Amino acid sequence: MTKKTGLLYVGFGSLSYGILATVVKYANGEGASTALLTFSQYLFATVFLTILAWRISKSEKVLSKYSMPSKVLKLKIMLFGTTLGFSSCFYYLTIQYVPVSVGIILLMQSIWMGVLVDLISTRGANVRLKILGALTAITGTLLAANVFESSISPHPLGLVFGLLAALSFTSFMYFSNSLGHQTHVIIKSKYLVYGGFIVVLIFWNISIFESFDFSDLLKYGLFLAIFGSMIPPIFFAQGMPAIGTGLGSIVSSIEIPFSVLSAAVILGEDVSSIQWLGIVVILCAVVLINFKKI
Repeated sequence: MTKKTGLLYVGFGSLSYGILATVVKYANGEGASTALLTFSQYLFATVFLTILAWRISKSEKVLSKYSMPSKVLKLKIMLFGTTLGFSSCFYYLTIQYVPVSVGIILLMQSIWMGVLVDLISTRGANVRLKILGALTAITGTLLAANVFESSISPHPLGLVFGLLAALSFTSFMYFSNSLGHQTHVIIKSKYLVYGGFIVVLIFWNISIFESFDFSDLLKYGLFLAIFGSMIPPIFFAQGMPAIGTGLGSIVSSIEIPFSVLSAAVILGEDVSSIQWLGIVVILCAVVLINFKKI
C-alpha cells in the first residue's frame, strides 16, 4: 500500500468514527435508548465480522500470509476487546449529559493519556516534547470544553463518563496494537468485537430488553456497526503501517473537528469561537507530540 492510500484509509476511518456520537444523540432524540443502540452496534458487527472471518479463514492465499490465532491468543484479544466495549458504553453515556462537541473533547483526553503510557513503555524517550504536547492538549481541552465561560457548567456525570471513555479508548489502542500482528485484521477485529459485545451485554443487561424496539435495531444498528465497529479498526490496521504511527495520529485527529462540525450541522449544537480555538490547540498538540515520528 502506498503512503497516499494509507492516508486515505486512516482519514476515512477517523471520519467514520467521528460521526458516531452525533448519530447516537440524534437517535436518542428520536426515542431510541442508548442501551439498544450500543447492543445493536455490537450485535451486527459480531454477525458481519464472523461471516467475513469465516470466509477469509477458508482462503489459501490468506493462510499462506497470516497465521491463525491460538486459543490463548483468541482469549487475549477478546480480553483486550473488552476495553472497546467499555469505551463505547462510557462515550455514549457521556453525550447524554454533555453536548457532542464536549463529549468528543473528553474522549480525546486519550491524547495525553496515551502520552503517559508511551512515556512509561518507552522509558522516557523525548520526555520534554511529549510533556509539552500533553500540556498543550490539556490547555486546548479547557478552551474547547468552554470551562472559562462562567454561564456553562458541564454535568459532573458527563465529565466522569467522558474520562472513563478516554481511559478505555487509550487502553484499547495500546492493547490492540500490542498483539496479534500475524493475524489477519478481519479475524483479529472479530475477536476484539466479541470481547466488546460481552461487555455491552453485561453493562446494559436487562435495559436492552426493556427498551427493545426492532425498528430502531435495524434503523440504527447497521449504520453504527459498519461505521463504529468495522470500518475504523479495519481501515486503521491497513493504513497505519503505510504511514507510521506519528503521521497516523495526526491524520486520525481529524475526527475531532469533524465530530464537532457534524454535531453543529445535524444537531444544531452551538460551538463558540473559543471552542474552535481549543480544538485547533488540541490538533497542534497532536502534531507536537508526534513531531519526531513524522
